[in-house]
Amino acid sequence: MGMNVGSSSGSGDPEVMMDVNTTPLIDVMLVLLVMLIITIPIQLHTINLDMPPPSNNPPTEPPVVHTVLIDFDGTVYWDETALPNIDAVNAKMQEIGAKNLGEQPEVHIKPNKLVDYGVVAAVMASAQRNNVKKMGMVGNEQYVK
Repeated sequence: MGMNVGSSSGSGDPEVMMDVNTTPLIDVMLVLLVMLIITIPIQLHTINLDMPPPSNNPPTEPPVVHTVLIDFDGTVYWDETALPNIDAVNAKMQEIGAKNLGEQPEVHIKPNKLVDYGVVAAVMASAQRNNVKKMGMVGNEQYVK
């Protein structure tokens, strides 16, 4: 006693099933995906910085500090003296960059929060081009809300 599954066209032959079994394909794809995830190296979210070695000796005298203030309209002040253009900034940075690392004064860049970033980038690029090593951004607390 048998049971006829599916439609029959009246003939005694069973109809051929034309569907592809996709289960093995899905299994193979999942295995490949797991293998790919396992073999991908772990990404390191670090930045390599050349930091100076730690020193237990405090400095004997305070360092010389030059403050570069960048006003909201793009005017650059070097120790409260307005500089006429970026060439004057380059000249000041060349003076500092020509000194040995131990003799270089610190340069503190303090941009106004309304200034165009291009001016700040130009001052930082000038310091980098002229080999100024002791440079830092100050006044970032104005950006905290």
